[in-house]
Amino acid sequence: MSTNKRSIKLFDPALVKTGIIQSFVKLNPRLMVKNPVMFTVELGTIVMLAVTIYQLITGDNSQGALWYNITIFFILLLTVLFANFAEALAEARGKAQAESLRKTREDTPAKKIIGKDWQFEVVSSARLKKDDLFICEAGDMIPMDGEIISGIATIDESAITGESAPVIREAGGDKSSVTGGTKVLSDRITVRVTTQPGESFLDKMIALVEGASRQKTPNEIALTILLAAFTLIFTIVCVTLKPFADYAQTPITIAAFISLFVCLIPTTIGGLLSAIGIAGMDRALRANVIAKSGKAVETAGDIDTLLLDKTGTITIGNRKATGFHHANGIDQPEFIAACALSSLADMTPEGKSIVELSGLHEKNFNTTGASFIEFTAETRSSGINLADGTRIRKGAYDSIKNIVTKAGHSFPEEVTERVNIISSNGGTPLVVSRNEIVLGVIELQDIIKPGIHERFQRLRKMGVKTVMVTGDNPLTAKYIAEKAGVDDFIAEAKPEDKMNYIRREQQSGKLVAMMGDGTNDAPALAQADVGVAMNSGTAAAKEAGNMVDLDNDPTKLIEVVEIGKQLLITRGTLTTFSIANDVAKYFAIVPALFIASIPALQSLNIMGLKSPESAILAAVIFNAIIIPLLIPLALKGVAYKPIGASALLRRNLLIYGLGGLIAPFIGIKLIDMLIGLFI
Repeated sequence: MSTNKRSIKLFDPALVKTGIIQSFVKLNPRLMVKNPVMFTVELGTIVMLAVTIYQLITGDNSQGALWYNITIFFILLLTVLFANFAEALAEARGKAQAESLRKTREDTPAKKIIGKDWQFEVVSSARLKKDDLFICEAGDMIPMDGEIISGIATIDESAITGESAPVIREAGGDKSSVTGGTKVLSDRITVRVTTQPGESFLDKMIALVEGASRQKTPNEIALTILLAAFTLIFTIVCVTLKPFADYAQTPITIAAFISLFVCLIPTTIGGLLSAIGIAGMDRALRANVIAKSGKAVETAGDIDTLLLDKTGTITIGNRKATGFHHANGIDQPEFIAACALSSLADMTPEGKSIVELSGLHEKNFNTTGASFIEFTAETRSSGINLADGTRIRKGAYDSIKNIVTKAGHSFPEEVTERVNIISSNGGTPLVVSRNEIVLGVIELQDIIKPGIHERFQRLRKMGVKTVMVTGDNPLTAKYIAEKAGVDDFIAEAKPEDKMNYIRREQQSGKLVAMMGDGTNDAPALAQADVGVAMNSGTAAAKEAGNMVDLDNDPTKLIEVVEIGKQLLITRGTLTTFSIANDVAKYFAIVPALFIASIPALQSLNIMGLKSPESAILAAVIFNAIIIPLLIPLALKGVAYKPIGASALLRRNLLIYGLGGLIAPFIGIKLIDMLIGLFI
């Protein structure tokens, strides 16, 4: 596990470092507007700084609270600095998303043709311009969008289209265009660049990623409103105390007003939000999921819709042999042996899976003097010629049919029917012939990841709708969706389609999660409230998401949802405790302030605090120590139990609401008694 965690590269450190510095320089004005929760803490910090400087300059230590105020100031200052750093880091990662795509484009080498003798030099893809020519061979990444002017090749376009099956691209016709970022699997092609700089597929992906923005969650909005409201209420309370104190002829110093303000505004939950977020990220990491922010984990607890890319997410990503279907009159063992022979030299995942499924190995055959025929995009077949003259071929249906009919043999109807059945079920049929006589069909299928159907059922019970997104045709998509057990599917989906679907869901008030692994998933991962990229995915996908699943498990979101719910419950309980705490401190301190001038308030001084000075001092000390005392609970989290919302509310009010009311009375009274020993 530790190896995986070290090996993954979430972002370019240089890009993020630059972004942090840029963001940190301008943090305060922007952060105060964007995050009213931390504005509360910043305001308290500024107030404490003012009162500390005032007391240092004037030498006013009449209340004995100078060093306590300094302590509170530094605690709040560290909280603000940490929050600002986390905000700057998040912004820097956002900038690195688009930079990663640009870096991917620029780092792709291109064999650019120079001169009339068709010699080439290797240059960066960023240097290619429209109408430039470049060469791509087997194993090369296509550096730029273009059109094939000569040659034919098999190309893996899964990173762009999401479809796992390789495609044939050749010069002329409607199959001559190629896309930057795809990979040539066989043969050699010459390509002319057809796009101007800034107009390629990757450039469009960059534009989509930069235009994506994650919405605030309902819980985040509710907490912001709640804390803003309480801050406003206690600000008004503190402001109106001055004229009331003047009327009652009760002297209250500026330091006392400021200390009271810091104690009453909801700084407790503001100071704990970072600890709660870090704890959520840590629990996600223990589930082998790297979360780039605590907000992402929290949002996962409230998601309504989950979009999953098919290739590499629901399916393994490489097609595998799942069955051998022999023709009439052909023995099954004889057919399986021919299939294995034709694939001995085929080093593709499909070829290896055929040999593995057959249970045979090279030592089972006499291949002395044999010559292996490699797959080419032109013939769309491969095979072996044995020393005794036997010719075995496997390939696409139309390719083998052409070989068989040219030799004067008939193509069996039952084999044609089997080919159609396999195709209708979303599979890929490979026909095998020996000496131009059809032996049968090998069935290749996208393999569904084990146990995924049951886990999708579990997500359904949690109220999460699952939607499979794929570039496959509707027939294949429907077959895979039914087999995997998802609720819905989107076929022939382009990057814009995924992004638009997510936006429609979000506009209807839903929170959406997206899981994917390809470059074509990057815009959707950036737009989704929770974007989970597979560890096996492209760098662009990892940059666009706010989580990375190290296990490549599409249903890992179950664990993430549970962690998110625990984080929400923890924040809810601590918010309840914090607000009850603030209310209790108000009713504990204010009566003590006026008992000297208004004796009738003595009945409200239920704690019997010694004096207004000791009451304020005790409250300041209590406010300073309550945050670190609650940090262990914030880090550990409140246990998540699948109980109803009403039961959860009752538990919160009973335990944390009542506890938040009682704790200040006990804490302030004990501190007041301790202060009384020295004053």
